[in-house]
Amino acid sequence: MPDILPSILSPRDLQGLSMEQLELLAAEMRRALCEVVTSRTAHFASNLGVVELCLALHRVFDFSRDRLIWDTGHQIYPHKLITGRFARFGTIRTKGGLMGYPNPEESPYDLFMTGHAGCSVSTALGLASGDSLRGEDDRRSVAVIGDGALPSGIVFEALNNAGFLKKRLLVILNDNKMSICPRVGALAEYLDTVRTNPWYRGIKHQAGELIKGVPVVGEQVERMLTNVKDSLKATLHGGMLFEAMGVRYFGPVEGHSLPNLIRYLELVKDEEGPILLHVLTEKGHGFKPAEADPVFFHTPAPFECDDEECIVSIKKSSSRAYTDTASTAIGAALRRDKRVTVMTAAMCQGNKLEPVREEFPDRFFDVGICESHAVAFAAGQAKAGCLPIVDIYSTFLQRSFDQIFQEVCLQNLPVVFMLDRAGLTGPDGPTHHGAFDLGYLRLFPNMTVLAPGDEHDLTAMLDWALAHGGPVAIRYPKAVAETHAGPRTPVELGRSEVLAEGNDGLVIACGTLLGEALKAAQQLRREGLEIGVLNARFVKPLDSGIVERLESVPWAVTLEENALPTGFGSSVLEAVNDAGIHAGPIVRLGLPDRFVEHGERAELLADLGLDAAGIAATCRRLAGREPLSVEATAHAAADR
Repeated sequence: MPDILPSILSPRDLQGLSMEQLELLAAEMRRALCEVVTSRTAHFASNLGVVELCLALHRVFDFSRDRLIWDTGHQIYPHKLITGRFARFGTIRTKGGLMGYPNPEESPYDLFMTGHAGCSVSTALGLASGDSLRGEDDRRSVAVIGDGALPSGIVFEALNNAGFLKKRLLVILNDNKMSICPRVGALAEYLDTVRTNPWYRGIKHQAGELIKGVPVVGEQVERMLTNVKDSLKATLHGGMLFEAMGVRYFGPVEGHSLPNLIRYLELVKDEEGPILLHVLTEKGHGFKPAEADPVFFHTPAPFECDDEECIVSIKKSSSRAYTDTASTAIGAALRRDKRVTVMTAAMCQGNKLEPVREEFPDRFFDVGICESHAVAFAAGQAKAGCLPIVDIYSTFLQRSFDQIFQEVCLQNLPVVFMLDRAGLTGPDGPTHHGAFDLGYLRLFPNMTVLAPGDEHDLTAMLDWALAHGGPVAIRYPKAVAETHAGPRTPVELGRSEVLAEGNDGLVIACGTLLGEALKAAQQLRREGLEIGVLNARFVKPLDSGIVERLESVPWAVTLEENALPTGFGSSVLEAVNDAGIHAGPIVRLGLPDRFVEHGERAELLADLGLDAAGIAATCRRLAGREPLSVEATAHAAADR
């Protein structure tokens, strides 16, 4: 039989398939997922787990008109395969190729670019409300949310609103007992109780067997049994959480049985008011190694396997990343001082904190995908006399902006923020680039902001931060860690570090692009230009010595892996202006005022002129060795 997947050009093509063909299509989709991860890192186990759910949703609903939001968006791959993107699927997560998250520019079936967890219920409810206001009540709105995202505070804000508005809204709870790591918290325990209740599992099986023999009125019988079952369950469980919020609960439903899923989706499709359908899936389903270790296979290194799904080889990198350095430094800090604690928001694996969790289970806290709570929780610990470290991705820390202001900085509490994945995160793209932290963190009084130039700085900065006595943020990228040779100066408040002298110009590097700046300076020295290189270290407070140096050089370049508006370069310009000095042209190099696409980090840096070649080219133009482009001239004039 020929492959079915290449013939699926839109979800409408699913309608003519038999159940047997749909099952074959599911197997083909899993093969396509396996082929991708042989060549690059990609979200894998989560996508394996939603193949049947994706097919059932598109079989029952018409999402060319109905609404569908995937939360989080990294489980979007099966959806992309059947919405006209199979031919380009091999390009996913490569520069110029398909994005690894929903992208409205790729397809009308992608409504939002969703990379952060928890917002699907709010946006789906907003769509339902907006459609109703526009007189389009026949459109259905569906949100697929994982059980790891469910504890996010915004989910309960949305459910509370949904129960009040009573708009037609279907929330699919994709319950696979995982976020990236196993889920945590009281809500996880509640879902486990529903999963494992022997009485409920028994009535579910008996109801399913009974309706098989009632072909004409099966749906009516099932609806009746569901209502009876839900009433009994509400009694046995002491009140249903979702029902109490005005959201009708159905399930749990087996998530890898296409007939079962389709039947239940048909059952709830036209029900009025908000409904939550609890679907039980298995992360990594259909690929035995991923079923056995869904944490590793969430975003595995590229691997090859044989026809029996035995892993033949895994293309792991032996390079040490900045995340490894941070984890090691955090573990050392916990050993030295019993006041030190560490918390993360469902990113234990991503932040490489498993060894810390195992060694210090009483001082390690995974709060789930609840970043605002993590920061306020840390503030409480700090007030009680602890020294908490909040280890979180830069892009996710944005979700706790108000808590950083109100609970930490306003109180001047000793909370240390370790911002992993600061700067360009490569194939994850604009939802995950840590492009804005310097801009919003340096706004707050009492906050000290540091950017290590290399691995040596990162370890020293954490030690310094824990002794500082106030809020501190340290940002570092998703990149291979480097250490620069030569004597190094200690980390001191508001002091930069000179790594190369030169009177022909100056590059002030903020963060780990320092290595690219040093390479550029070496190349320029061979060409006869003596360029000084400073390792800024502190973004706030900025070293006053930097401003003094700017008076003695003909021009300068600031360098950062952060958005230029309100970033490090802007802080230098502010300091020059405040000091009232007369400096030469100052050109800022950094991330432009637009969302940067996905691609390998090195590719993106080169495109943006932030690699050694790009930095050297800017320096040559400023030195009069090459014509300064119109754009660069305008920047230099504006920055002067």
